[in-house]
Parts: sequence; structure tokens; C-alpha cells
Amino acid sequence: MSDAESATEIEVPSDPLAGHAATAYFWGHVAGSGDVSDDGIEVVANDEASAQVLAAVAGGDLEHDTTSREYAHDTSITRTEDEYTLSIDGDDDSGLLGRSGTLGLPVDGRENYRFGAFSNYDRELLRGLLEGCGTVCFKSKSGTVGISFVHDDADLLELVRELIDECPVDAPMGELSETSSGGYWFGVDDDAAPDFGAWLYENCDETGLFAPSRRRKLERSLEQAEAYDE
Repeated sequence: MSDAESATEIEVPSDPLAGHAATAYFWGHVAGSGDVSDDGIEVVANDEASAQVLAAVAGGDLEHDTTSREYAHDTSITRTEDEYTLSIDGDDDSGLLGRSGTLGLPVDGRENYRFGAFSNYDRELLRGLLEGCGTVCFKSKSGTVGISFVHDDADLLELVRELIDECPVDAPMGELSETSSGGYWFGVDDDAAPDFGAWLYENCDETGLFAPSRRRKLERSLEQAEAYDE
């Protein structure tokens, strides 16, 4: 069975706004790489299995495309990657938008995300956020693993920083800075990235709430860092 097929075999709550590991992961993705409006929700994933998980949690229609985009930290570099877009119509039966428009979603009247319902699922929420607007890489010059978050909304990144600060792993972070493309970013300190990354994906196989390609990227980066030290 492929990653994409097995990914849908997850526990899904009847209420997509209830506190649950699956909903925390879903809304982390939506906040990191999605768009919420009165008409519906659109969220983008770069991993097919992860996209299937999001669809299993909230329904909707999936479309696959290939896109090229500028690298956030250096606009002279472009990368081509798969892109899976999940669209959820506001008129469907999911219950996501049927209560009171966007007020029924975990956002306030200013469209700031409210994640209080997911306070017991901070790992899944942060994993969704990392896969939605984060990067994992091996830094060849220093032989370390880099974990960073990039987004156009500085307030969202400040919220991510608070979540990381409250997680059980000691993970110091750099200051929030502007990117060359006009957004914002911050990184977890290189010394803390291995422990933070390991905690983030610990036991994720038990729930299926993760992007296999992102976990593989983290594992490869950790292996490269270990080999660099030898």
C-alpha cells in the first residue's frame, strides 16, 4: 500500500473544530499554507500523502499540479515541486463554514487564528505548521540541520514562536526577520534543531498525521549532520 493510500486510514473526529490531533494537524496546515474566506478554504500541500490526510479530515476536492517558485531566502534561486491543492466549498456538508461564515472557524473577527482548542495537541499543530510554511535542510557549510518558518503574516509566525517556546523541548530561536521576497522568517537554533525535529515527528506513524517526504528530508539531514561530525 502506498503512502497516499495508507494516509487516509486515520482517526477523524465528527466535529472538524473540536480539539483533536487530526484537526490540530489540519488547521496547522491551513494556517501555514492555506486561505480562508467566506466562500471556502483552500490549502496547499507539497506531499501527496499529507494532502490525502487533509482531505480525510475535512473533505473537499484535491488537484495536483507542478509549480516553480522563488526560494524565500534567495529570490535568484527557483525550485520546481509538486503541489496538491485541497479546495473545500463553503456550501458543502463539512460543517466547516456552515455555522457563521469565517466566525465558525478557529479565527477571530480580524482573521487571527485561535488555536486554544488544540492546546493538548501542540505537536500535531506545530507539525502541520512546519509542513505548511516551514523548511528543513542540511547546511553543508556548518554541517548542521536547519529548521525555519517562513510566512507573509508576521503575527502568525509570532504565534508559532510561542508554541515552540511552550513545547517540552528546549528550542531557542533567532529573531523574526524580513525575507528578500517581502515576507518574514525565523529559525530554530541549529544546536536545538535535531532534538526539536525528532520530537516533532516522534510516534507520528501511530496517527498518520505527517508528510512522509518531509520526515524523510529531516531524517536525511540528521544523518548528514551526524556524518559531518565523524
